[in-house]
Amino acid sequence: MPEYENILYSTEDKIATITLNRPEKLNALNRDLRGEFVDALKVAERDDDVTVILVRGAGRAFSAGYDITPNQPADARAGILVSEKHFDTWTDPFARSCVRDWMTIWDLLKPVVAMVHGYCLAGGSELMSMCDIAFASDDCKIGYPPMRGMTTPDVIYFPWKLQMGRAKYLQLSGNSLTGKEAAEWGWIAKSFPADSLEEEVMKEVRALSSIAPDLLAANKLAINQTYEIQGIRTALNTGPQWHALSGRMRPGAGEFGRISNAEGLRAALAWRDEPFNREGFRP
Repeated sequence: MPEYENILYSTEDKIATITLNRPEKLNALNRDLRGEFVDALKVAERDDDVTVILVRGAGRAFSAGYDITPNQPADARAGILVSEKHFDTWTDPFARSCVRDWMTIWDLLKPVVAMVHGYCLAGGSELMSMCDIAFASDDCKIGYPPMRGMTTPDVIYFPWKLQMGRAKYLQLSGNSLTGKEAAEWGWIAKSFPADSLEEEVMKEVRALSSIAPDLLAANKLAINQTYEIQGIRTALNTGPQWHALSGRMRPGAGEFGRISNAEGLRAALAWRDEPFNREGFRP
């Protein structure tokens, strides 16, 4: 078995479980974790004793989003991020790496199921939304607050997960939904009470794992191909362009970072979220 520092990997009864394991950071997705995660997906795909892959988070959250700590090393297992003067300022190598990593789930021949609890925000919601099936606790928070004052998403999944009115509402507002609301809106498959989440999800996953893996692959490829014909891959690959434009080239770009650098992250979050907090909307 590969040795990992930022995830846990185990297999039992045809199920490979990948646990995001930075609980002290609410499983913030740094580059090392992402590299290990992509590697584990490929390990599971090659394992003939694995039929279904389950993704979960350790501690209080599924994932609070990307770890934006500067100067992180790039894990070679996920591919080195392009960082070069000719490309950095306009091709958005970070956003391109996000699309690349999560499309690994899309292209995998085995179904990937997310079990979400606590917080599932920003990059965490991208990871969840690119999984083939997502289940969540009724009380978890799923959303993308950075769209209120920072950038568009790295992975523009909203139009593919929700009907137009709801996709626009969430992407324009940056508001979050509970797991129960996300299930009612069709963003995820089902939600369950928090105290029975694991029990109910394992029932679903065990039943799914009883299906022949070649048949699961055929059904996953068939439905994915339909979305490919509709243009999902091309659309997702426009995400880095809009991320670069919104994060670097629009007139107000960089204000969140400026406040964070001058006054601290708490002040920047207050600048971004306080107008929504006053109206009763929470990240």
